[in-house]
Amino acid sequence: MEVKAISRYLPISSQKLALVCDQVRGMDAEAALITLEFMPQKGAEFVRKTIAAAIANAENNFELNRRNLKVAQIWAGEGPRLKRYKAGARGRYKPRVKRQSHLWVILAQG
Repeated sequence: MEVKAISRYLPISSQKLALVCDQVRGMDAEAALITLEFMPQKGAEFVRKTIAAAIANAENNFELNRRNLKVAQIWAGEGPRLKRYKAGARGRYKPRVKRQSHLWVILAQG
């Protein structure tokens, strides 16, 4: 059985989030949570919360044991971009692009 959790509109680029996803792909869910807790990247906290939500979905909705779950699939995709502007020298403006991303986690019984 597969259980999924989705986090949307995370304030981080999908490229930075994908680097963290690659570290935990294929791991046991419990081991992935421990690994993510000690990672220094900003995206590790987003991935950890999403995996914890998927584990909670498995326990509450499908009555699965959390010790038997593993991260079957995990990926990050692009979300909408916020286009902002900052004042620059000589009356000009400098564009800023604030990227967002979506995160999908699928856990399977292993």
